[in-house]
Amino acid sequence: MALLPTSVLKQLLHELNSTHYLTAFFCFVSLVFMLKLRRRNKSNFPPSPPKLPIIGHIHQLGTLPHHSFHALSHKYGPLMMLQLGQIPTLVVSSVDVAKEIFKTHDVAFSSKPQTTAGKIILYGCTDVAFAPYGDDWRQKRKICVLELLSLKRVRSFQSIREEEVAQLVDTVREACESKRSSVNLSEMLIATSNNIVSRCVLGQKYDTPDGSSSFGELGRKMMEQLAAFSVGDFFPSLGWIDVLTGQISEFKATFRALDAFFDEVIAEHKRTKRDDGQSDNKDFVEILLQIQEGGKYDFQLTHDNIKALLMDMFAGGSDTTSTLLEWTFAELMRNPKAMKKVQEEVRRVVGYKSKVDENDVNGMNYLKCVVKETLRLRPPAPLLIPRETLSDVKVKGFDIPSKTRVLVNAWAIQRDPEFWNRAEEFLPERFEEQPEVCFSGQDLQYIPFGSGRRGCPGISFGVSSAEYILANLLYWFDWKLPNIGVTTQEIDMSEIYGLTVCMKVPLRLEPTLYSFGSKPIM
Repeated sequence: MALLPTSVLKQLLHELNSTHYLTAFFCFVSLVFMLKLRRRNKSNFPPSPPKLPIIGHIHQLGTLPHHSFHALSHKYGPLMMLQLGQIPTLVVSSVDVAKEIFKTHDVAFSSKPQTTAGKIILYGCTDVAFAPYGDDWRQKRKICVLELLSLKRVRSFQSIREEEVAQLVDTVREACESKRSSVNLSEMLIATSNNIVSRCVLGQKYDTPDGSSSFGELGRKMMEQLAAFSVGDFFPSLGWIDVLTGQISEFKATFRALDAFFDEVIAEHKRTKRDDGQSDNKDFVEILLQIQEGGKYDFQLTHDNIKALLMDMFAGGSDTTSTLLEWTFAELMRNPKAMKKVQEEVRRVVGYKSKVDENDVNGMNYLKCVVKETLRLRPPAPLLIPRETLSDVKVKGFDIPSKTRVLVNAWAIQRDPEFWNRAEEFLPERFEEQPEVCFSGQDLQYIPFGSGRRGCPGISFGVSSAEYILANLLYWFDWKLPNIGVTTQEIDMSEIYGLTVCMKVPLRLEPTLYSFGSKPIM
């Protein structure tokens, strides 16, 4: 065989050498990939139902996700890993698992996912409810807890609650006198809750008597949009679809309207700034402006920060309260014995006075049990606000990766027969037998307001309004269904899912002014 020319031999050796390096490179990449795949296969993830390509488990959500997750948990366990589009999602449905999340690993589970609507409407999620975990969030929560939602501050708004509820009672009384067959109680509860929150937070009412003002509509639209399905929330790489569908434009339109509204409210407060020393009577806007000017905290409260906090206060304080009251009345109508018992208590405690005092409510133990039982059976936010893991963490021996979305099914936990006797029934008496169980988040079988460091800071604000409104409506009026041939057990209890879960069909009831007999109302 003839020898190859030197030049050809060198070229061949060069190519062989290049091929060697290329082969080595591909071997290295393959090895890394295999190691990662092996490590992933070794990861012990929680049980998961079979999923479809691309969409994962989205098809199993249903129109009421808390019901769907509850049904799946019976088959796959109380700790489930779902793939919602491109988002790994952990679903928690038991007290035992909730304890690890809220107690043992609270910090690891303390962040919040940045949703499409939240980033647009809530100034890049710079509020408290939807903000990521960190120093910025801690400072703002501290302001809310100490300055806006403390028990002292809640009590300072007593006169506002009394005035707005008195107006509600007058409206219902007029309906009785005009012999109207029924009233839309759901609509009235929404209007009253909005008015209380508007006056406490913003300093005055911005709703018209019929609830048709632009601000009322904006508030309701904001609540709907914060819970709306966005493609980008489940498929981040396909977020452009939300632009094409016009959803982003709708979010931005709502934001611009709310932003302009709050700008005007703040400007009005600055124009009419008062310095009367009565800090206890200040609304939230005044308090926040005072904090901004005084530098009381090691934190600079910006103009946008103030508006984001105001949006939180309005969203968290109005819709949840009206929803709670709506479900309470529906359950009382379906349970006449409970209705009779709570009305007898209210009328016994108040006596024959011309008004119900807030102090009277403190003596209404059964009424408080009624509210607590409604929060157990019908929590306004059944999946709470989603969380997100800050780091890799183990729960019950399972591996939970960082950036996993976390849904705690409070609705399912609060119906667990292991902790609740006759769990599907409305039984306020259970809280007479267990008065120590409360909704502060310490009792993990009962978490309507969440638990841990991301639990709701506005419990006192919302519950005090709900209890006072309920006491007045039960004191002054008897209630029955309109004469349309529907029995109490046939009340439509269908739900409509959103940031809060309200009744699908508004509650219409017929009020009758209660006769106190020969006793005069003083």
